[in-house]
Amino acid sequence: MYIFYFLVWIIFNGQITLEIVIFGLVVAAVVYAFSCKFLNWSPTKDLFLLKRSFLLLRYAGILIREIVKANMAMIRMTVAPNLEPDPVIVKIHTKLQSKTARVILANSITLTPGTITVSLEKDELMVHCLDRSFSEGLEGSVFEQALLKLEEGR
Repeated sequence: MYIFYFLVWIIFNGQITLEIVIFGLVVAAVVYAFSCKFLNWSPTKDLFLLKRSFLLLRYAGILIREIVKANMAMIRMTVAPNLEPDPVIVKIHTKLQSKTARVILANSITLTPGTITVSLEKDELMVHCLDRSFSEGLEGSVFEQALLKLEEGR
């Protein structure tokens, strides 16, 4: 996080001089100390995120791919004159343990066009799908599989 703060400092300054770098190192250290003391941050959280950065980037790629696929399906549905949407609400159960992972799953489903997560209660999600075909593959989706790997730390 310290490096992130320092990079933000450099980007906002728009130029690199010795004076800006030295002052940036000091400001980043102060902001990092503040984050550790008052925002419940710690160097162990930095290591945790660093270890999982590949998995987080992989998840972002999966999310982008699924959004593009869902957009294509929505375009086909919109352009085809004889296709009538068949809306449905489905209940899916997840194997995810942490609240954070379940919320990320719910938000990822909502980000994909044609689906909206209506509710999230413990391990159960209610999802509204614009068409019945969009509900296929929600249970045990690629989002859930990737989040399970993130939880396990693989």
